[in-house]
Amino acid sequence: MSPEGLDVELVEAARRGSASAFARLVERHQQALRAFLRRTCGNWAQADDLAQETFLSAWERIGKLEAGASVRAWLCGIGYNKHLTALRSAGRSRAREKAWEAEKPPSSGAMSDERLTLEAALSELPPDQRACVALCLAADFSHAEAAEALGLPLGTVKSHVTRGRARLLEALGGSDDGR
Repeated sequence: MSPEGLDVELVEAARRGSASAFARLVERHQQALRAFLRRTCGNWAQADDLAQETFLSAWERIGKLEAGASVRAWLCGIGYNKHLTALRSAGRSRAREKAWEAEKPPSSGAMSDERLTLEAALSELPPDQRACVALCLAADFSHAEAAEALGLPLGTVKSHVTRGRARLLEALGGSDDGR
């Protein structure tokens, strides 16, 4: 049987819901698809991600593949469209970042020693405590809002903020007397 004939049989079986037939199509065409995407986007990790997305879409759309059409060409077409979507998304992200950078106030250049000490002290906090401190002390969230955002009990958020604040003040050489 010719490779095209085998593809026709596998496509028909996949249309009837055979996951194993679709898996065989993936085995037969993944090498060509991944190679195409790697050459197209120039990034192996992204190409592999796009190939995975392509096969997921192909499984959902297998019923739309025209009888006798080239499976490899169809998969490459889906993959290329995924690649173009990723490029547009990355472009929008870059534009948003550029706009944000243009709107933010100019910084004084290098970080002050105090700021560097604060950043270092923050990085030493446990992740949950750091998140609570970042929301409540830096982003002006209420304890209740932080608890909701982080999925933590209100009492836990309050404890994390209190302990985190104390550790940050200690690192900066301040005191916690003026609560």
